[in-house]
Amino acid sequence: MQVREIMRPDVEITDPNMSIGDAARKMRADNIGSLPVGENNRLIGMVTDRDIVVRAVADNRAAGNTAVREVMSEGVSYCFDDDDAEAAAQVMAKHQVRRLPVLNRDKRMVGVIALADLGRSKGGAAQDALQGISEMTDKERR
Repeated sequence: MQVREIMRPDVEITDPNMSIGDAARKMRADNIGSLPVGENNRLIGMVTDRDIVVRAVADNRAAGNTAVREVMSEGVSYCFDDDDAEAAAQVMAKHQVRRLPVLNRDKRMVGVIALADLGRSKGGAAQDALQGISEMTDKERR
């Protein structure tokens, strides 16, 4: 099964100049912990609730005056829409992420695939991803 068959195509790209306060409110409203950040449909990073806490709140940076660009994570992992679900699961496991941006071959963002989406695929893609994510977490706990 290809990623495009199970991904969520209704993804909004966050403007890197948006304030982290607005980004946090969007995360709360959508009940998510991360937002893809991009310009012209090109992915340039991801901002997570953890990025906001560790890189802004912990340093007493103002939520209304700090741009997403200042706290986002760069060098984001992704998969392509024509990859198979197993390949996406391997990327998730390797990089310990539960959500993965999906790009087309022109490197334009076309969706997001989540661990729950992998659960709808045939085979053990979700189990493989979860096992890899869990192994990384266990190592970090030691």
